[in-house]
Amino acid sequence: MESTRTLTDKIFLVLKGLGMGAANKVPGVSGGVVAFVAGFYEEFIYSLKKVNQNAFKLLLNGRLKSFYRYINGRFLSLLFLGMLISYFSISKILDYLIVHYELYVWSVFFGMIIGSIYYINKDFKVWNFKTVMALTIGILAGISISFLNPAKENDNLWFVFFCGIISVSGMTLPGFSGSFILILLGNYVLLLVDSVNALYDTFANIFKGDFSFISDKERIRMLKVLAVFTIGSVTGLVTFSHVLSYILKHFKDITTATILGFIIGSLGVVWPWKKTIYKLNNDGSFLLDSSGEKIVEFYKRYVPQFETETYLAITFIFFGIAIVLALEWYGQKTRQIK
Repeated sequence: MESTRTLTDKIFLVLKGLGMGAANKVPGVSGGVVAFVAGFYEEFIYSLKKVNQNAFKLLLNGRLKSFYRYINGRFLSLLFLGMLISYFSISKILDYLIVHYELYVWSVFFGMIIGSIYYINKDFKVWNFKTVMALTIGILAGISISFLNPAKENDNLWFVFFCGIISVSGMTLPGFSGSFILILLGNYVLLLVDSVNALYDTFANIFKGDFSFISDKERIRMLKVLAVFTIGSVTGLVTFSHVLSYILKHFKDITTATILGFIIGSLGVVWPWKKTIYKLNNDGSFLLDSSGEKIVEFYKRYVPQFETETYLAITFIFFGIAIVLALEWYGQKTRQIK
């Protein structure tokens, strides 16, 4: 019975990783929200905090088992396995759905954000001047970010490293979408689409025994970009986790209120009824980046008319809320078992 329960826990950890990975890929949605609502956010942060000087000493001394136990390796490895699988599977499906069913996808995520707000707020009772101010600052920051205009693509490796640090913010800070920040920085397509596709194509070539990509300058450039982006992401993940671990320990109420504010502010990013306005050349044609993708100028939000499509979108909003409530139920059940 215990082994079955352990296997079930492992499967659910991978599924949680899938959820975080998929959420991190979608602009406006934060993987940290998934962790927060599913009840493993603090364990995630504190486990990342264990990747420190002591951990590296154990690793360099060849004490691999001690290193694995020290950093809560089983938890982190299964979670990151889910995220990795997500980037090559679920995220691809989401890319397709956003292109063909954009309104309904955003409606689901909008509902998930509303459900997350309900979840965090219902158990939070410490409302005072400090927490209200923290909530207000979080809301204003979230709204301000949602109305910024995207920059141009930049493949400078130092800037890519910085993007890597920023991109993981969505995993460590609920309500703060790393992928949306990458859009604002102009590098979403470069780092989460083109470079990932380059890696996928490279693996496919190697599997076929084709190493001609070595002489492909564009492919090598994209792989370098992905490598630097990954290093930046790992750096940001470990750094943020140490900072957040300290903040959660000493200022938990203020931090929770700020996170709630961020999530409320992010509703503007995932508002389902919006049109993407692209930058145009003087002749009226679309302005393209180096990868041939249209460059986003801004997102025009509007109030929908009440028609069949709108009612269907509202149904998907309630479906998104139901997903969060189901995650909450599972999180509570897991904590009771432990």
